[in-house]
Amino acid sequence: MPERLTARQVLALVTDPGSFGDLPDPARDSRPDGPLGWQGYDDSRARAAARTGERESVVCGTASVAGTRAVLLAFEFGFLGGSLGERTGDRLEAAYTYARAHRLPVVPLVATGGSRMQEGMLALTQLQRVARQSALTREAGLPQVAVARDPTTGGGWATLGAGADVVLALPGAQVGFAGSRVRPPDADPAAYTAEAQVAAGSVDAVVEPSAVREVLGSWLRLLTGGTPPDGGPVVPAQVPAALGATALPGTGWEAVRRARSPHRPRCLAYLDAYFAHRAGISGDRCGGTDPVGMLCGFGERDGRTVAYAAQTGAATRPAGYRTAARLIRLADRLGTPVLTLVDTPGAANDAEAERQGAGPAIAEVFGAVAAARVPVTTLVIGEGGSGGALALAAPGNTWATPDSYFSVIAPELAAAILKRGPGEVEATAGQLRLRPQDLVELGVVRGIVTRGGPAQDADRPGPVVPG
Repeated sequence: MPERLTARQVLALVTDPGSFGDLPDPARDSRPDGPLGWQGYDDSRARAAARTGERESVVCGTASVAGTRAVLLAFEFGFLGGSLGERTGDRLEAAYTYARAHRLPVVPLVATGGSRMQEGMLALTQLQRVARQSALTREAGLPQVAVARDPTTGGGWATLGAGADVVLALPGAQVGFAGSRVRPPDADPAAYTAEAQVAAGSVDAVVEPSAVREVLGSWLRLLTGGTPPDGGPVVPAQVPAALGATALPGTGWEAVRRARSPHRPRCLAYLDAYFAHRAGISGDRCGGTDPVGMLCGFGERDGRTVAYAAQTGAATRPAGYRTAARLIRLADRLGTPVLTLVDTPGAANDAEAERQGAGPAIAEVFGAVAAARVPVTTLVIGEGGSGGALALAAPGNTWATPDSYFSVIAPELAAAILKRGPGEVEATAGQLRLRPQDLVELGVVRGIVTRGGPAQDADRPGPVVPG
């Protein structure tokens, strides 16, 4: 079991020295022994207060985290197991309200066993209050970054923890809806850990305690760096410069071979070249991850934040599409422009992908791109395989590199459907008109981006000449 830090200890761990200040405690009158008259409840609260030095199970205040101001909600597990009661709900509601009024991000530092039994259903309904405040904060375009400590279970995990935009966790922390005393006796305890939640797509990263302030501060800077302070327009994402070939392919099959070459730059090279620094999100919040096929996160470019969803060149799995949709929706709420990098032979089409909902997952991305109010910019850097690639492409703002192609179907599959032999695949590739210059002429892409030079825009003087 990892060391359990008190609320004040975790606040000292994550905030800049001397910057934390408590928010005022909301006043509430209560009957003896609480709303249910639970015998001995007042004595239990008094002992908890004497033991911890706190008057409730959550400490709310403001502080700087690596230079970024935020509202912090630190649970005190030593106070009745960090449980939520009416007074806890009062504090959380007041803290969220303060955050919205002062345009500050919210950081729940969660360590709780759930709702307080001595207050019965009135305690459980505090989760609805918390969910409402979280929803209002999302609507206000303010980010929420949670840190799951040990333990993070029950309704606290299902609202303040898992409901945050980005979820970090301490190593070895118990994280899960079912606490240790209520789960089945034969349940695998490894499934209820921070590490297991990362694998299941419910937590973005496990962070060592010594690195929490730096990592949390980086996330707060990125997630508050998309919307101009004066409320002006969002700056569109720039088109990254091409890193690979400069000459255009002569034939359709040459375009395919170039895009499939193991030697051309992949998305990591583009992301490293484009961003000064970046941080990735992980998981679709539905039980899956796709680190092989899709990389998503936020990065800094010229002092501004840009969100990215980048295909890696592998077939993209349903969890990858759902993670991309999660990313685009979050960026849209925060007023952050989005860059997508297209590079996939297509969506994964095995039986397991179908069982995981490939079609609905791709539909989510199409819908997220279509509904986005922020600028979405797309660069095709390799293979553009059918609808699995098109889902990430921004209508009217998609660009291509010289070593890429975009096709309704792979040439080999097109030849097979047309009952053509293997010797006719290359000719079929030409008929599909999938080269970058073909795509410009067809109006599918806006222009071709070259290495070390400006993008050539088909809508402006000096477009790429198809040939």
